[in-house]
Amino acid sequence: MIKNKKLLLSLSLIALVLVSYTYIFQNEKEEAIDQFVMQSLSTSHYAPKVIDDAFSEKFLKVYIQRLDFNKKFLIQSDVDELKKYEHAIDEDINSGHFVFFNKSMDIIKIRVDESQNYCQEILEVPFDFNAEESVELDSDKLNFTKDKDELKEEWRKYLKYQTLSRISEMMDSQEKAKEKSDTVKIKSRGELEIAARKKILKSNNDWFKRLKKLDRNDRLTTYFNSITAIFDPHTEFFPPKEKANFDIGMSGQLEGIGAQLQEKDGIIKVTNIVPGSASYREGQLKAGDVLIKVAQGEAEPVDITDMRLDDAVQLIRGKKGTEVRLTVKKPDNSVLVIPIIRDIVVIEETYAQSVILKGKKNIGYIKLPSFYADFNGKNGRSCSIDVKKELEKLKNEKIDGIILDLRYNGGGSLSDVVTMAGLFIKSGPIVQVKSRFGLPHIMEDTDPSITYDGPLTIMVNSNSASASEILAAAIQDYKRGIIIGTSPSTFGKGTVQRFFNLDEQLTAQEDSFKPLGQVKITTQKFYRINGGATQLKGVIPDIVLPDPYYLLDQGEKEQDYPMKWDEIPPAIYEKLEPLYSISKLKSNSESRLRKNTGFKILENAALRFKKQKDSTLVSLNIDKYILEQKRNKAESQKMEEFDKGVSDIEIISLKRDAITIALDTSKASKTKEWHKSIKKDIYLNETIAIMNELKK
Repeated sequence: MIKNKKLLLSLSLIALVLVSYTYIFQNEKEEAIDQFVMQSLSTSHYAPKVIDDAFSEKFLKVYIQRLDFNKKFLIQSDVDELKKYEHAIDEDINSGHFVFFNKSMDIIKIRVDESQNYCQEILEVPFDFNAEESVELDSDKLNFTKDKDELKEEWRKYLKYQTLSRISEMMDSQEKAKEKSDTVKIKSRGELEIAARKKILKSNNDWFKRLKKLDRNDRLTTYFNSITAIFDPHTEFFPPKEKANFDIGMSGQLEGIGAQLQEKDGIIKVTNIVPGSASYREGQLKAGDVLIKVAQGEAEPVDITDMRLDDAVQLIRGKKGTEVRLTVKKPDNSVLVIPIIRDIVVIEETYAQSVILKGKKNIGYIKLPSFYADFNGKNGRSCSIDVKKELEKLKNEKIDGIILDLRYNGGGSLSDVVTMAGLFIKSGPIVQVKSRFGLPHIMEDTDPSITYDGPLTIMVNSNSASASEILAAAIQDYKRGIIIGTSPSTFGKGTVQRFFNLDEQLTAQEDSFKPLGQVKITTQKFYRINGGATQLKGVIPDIVLPDPYYLLDQGEKEQDYPMKWDEIPPAIYEKLEPLYSISKLKSNSESRLRKNTGFKILENAALRFKKQKDSTLVSLNIDKYILEQKRNKAESQKMEEFDKGVSDIEIISLKRDAITIALDTSKASKTKEWHKSIKKDIYLNETIAIMNELKK
């Protein structure tokens, strides 16, 4: 008996030692991450920050927002408790201590458990949908609740809204089913309410289950990224697993739909649509859309809020030919269900393509989805070489002008931008690149030959970013062509990032800490040859053709703590003397737009989207809610009818391309679809009208 007691005591001591060792090891590893992240930011960031009380204040606001972005967990006393550390967080950061972080962990764990209990209790009782009350859906307009009772009331209204939304969806499904068959059993509102509450309960239980899986390391990533966020929106800490997720997103290899995604603060957002992919061809999913739910065909959708990116990807992926339905929130806060048939990326559609737009003049049209290049040096395609080939083919067909379409082009190869700009001008500077130290590096086109010297317009929008902005800026600064935009400016990303592997800073004695992760740091900025940055302001088009979202603020300027716009001395370059007056072209375009029925519909849609974006207070009275949904649906149908409109543009394939198309039925089908989309493009139609006024 004594031997057994001694054995148990020995085992207990061993377990205690192991726990203590694990705790010490974890502490030392966290301190190492803090030290190396801060060291990397201090030595490598383009504009490093002083970690002081002012920094702490900014950090606290960002961290609390990310800890509870919907204001559904913390109450005001929690926020007040965390604010006691407002001028001590910088000491934690500088010393590698986590006093504030540990306090926040203790608070959020308790509040998540309590909120799950609220949901369970609230959803056991039917809602009264005849009552006159409303819910605010924009968390930025909400204050933290003063106590637990008020927080529970906020949960009640939010869950009521979720249930009401689900009832509305079920009623729509019933109506559609009834149209197809008279034998469909129509459920009463009461029956639908019971079914909806059950589904909302399951959805929220799944959500809380995911929340509770967030461990200390997950929360620590939020802590470090609240630090990096104060530097700029593109500087981020990536633990090993998250770096792998980032690589998945940036590769564009999300099998099935071809959308690049990024998870941040519990929200999964579309960052880019891969040209030639299923999403690209379907057309409704856009960069900037937030994914809310994922469904396999007609199956019950899964809420992916707060889901890990790799888990969400598993839901989105699937076999070619199967359907995935994405519920997304658009920039105007409207919610849309987008069905996408999974497919492989059609490689040809990722490359530059051209046609002739025949009318008053013969206009060459080149679509460039991205600035692609063979970065691995394996004799792959280059966008600058491809665009040169397209220009030469178009010149042989005696075209009267060129439209280069960079809408939704998120950028890519910088060297190809320089070469491509050189196709339209004689040799000269194209872009200035500045690091933290030293003078700007001027990247020049050194080839004095010009591939095309005729009338030129470049089309951009708010999703034209980085390399697209550099090319548009260079053409604008040289006065070589006209920049036509469907938004007041391009995206405004004028910065360059680089990954730093924290493991490389470890000594041999610290090798057991591996892997620590990586930090992505902004190290350079782009500047136009006129000296102004493309950062924040982007490129302001010479002529703006308003799209439905043009009244909404979009782009880099909407990010938290973006790097400021500034300017450096201009490069030495020679402006050209254009044969046109921008002011006259702009005036004539505005006159046409006022008479154009299509643009009137777009203007009304823009005003409606702006109102939707601002009107985030939603009625919880079922009759009023359904009436509002019907109004929104009717307006959406107007837009759908408008999108079906066909212009009188005659589209002609180039002679050299026509031979290849005729011999390939698959290519012929895809070409037909592309031509059909061109004919529906109202912005392209107006760009042609502008081109018709230019002298050759």
